[in-house]
Amino acid sequence: MFVITGATGQLGSRIVDQLLARVPATTVGVSVRDVDKAAHLAERGVRVRRGDFTEPATLEHAFAGADRVLIVSAAIRGGDAVTANRAAVDAARAAGAARILYTSHQAASRDSLFPAQVTHAATEEHLAATGVPFTALRNGFYAGALGFVIGDALTTGRLVAPADGPVSWTAHDDLAEAAAIALTGQGVLDGVTPALTAGEMLDLADVAGILTDLTGRTVTRVVLDDDEWRATAVARGMPGAAADFTLGMYRAARRGEFAVTDPTLAALLGRRPTPARSVLETLVAAGSPTGPQPARRA
Repeated sequence: MFVITGATGQLGSRIVDQLLARVPATTVGVSVRDVDKAAHLAERGVRVRRGDFTEPATLEHAFAGADRVLIVSAAIRGGDAVTANRAAVDAARAAGAARILYTSHQAASRDSLFPAQVTHAATEEHLAATGVPFTALRNGFYAGALGFVIGDALTTGRLVAPADGPVSWTAHDDLAEAAAIALTGQGVLDGVTPALTAGEMLDLADVAGILTDLTGRTVTRVVLDDDEWRATAVARGMPGAAADFTLGMYRAARRGEFAVTDPTLAALLGRRPTPARSVLETLVAAGSPTGPQPARRA
């Protein structure tokens, strides 16, 4: 049985859909914190069980009978994230999983300036130490985060953010497809993968240029000092801890941590990954969220 955690989230839900296109629903199980939100999966024949990384005892039941477990990294900030991810890894090992897969990040590193990458690096180390065959999917930076980075640029004509750097923005759908391929394939991806990224890198000046082209209205990239950006974000309602977390993303970007592209994702998919421009087209059509928002974990 394949078991996927976080199956009602942005990435996990897409992975389940991709998996169900490849294998019978009776061979798929999901571990979710709220089983009611996964009722639509139960109706399709998927085994739905409650599992919470912060309540390790629940994972024994959620992972029971699993041959392969895909752990979507915990949506938690700080040291508790590592504890939660380790609990999920340990539960998958205890359940007898023959392979454990984990959604890591292209910039996973103990010395990253973005705290989420430190969490990924620590989880990868724990995963490797289990002795169980594993795959750490080093996903590219999720392109869906562009909606929050853009903020109210579509209405103000100003894309305001701290100094940044190139990022290989990568679509959730592509990464979900790659995860399903890795889950169902034999020897497709083993150990820590190369960076699973789209084929191009954009900084926010590039993003502003694309938005200008898509909307026909000039969008100007405005760079704020870190402290000024933080003060503005907090004044507009962002918690201080979230602002600090988000600043880590910008600092890592300008150090070049996300300035990586690799052909592995394209080879795995058998096609060109979705370009960031396509994601921006969707955001423009829908209208992006307004105001500064904390970066989501990546």
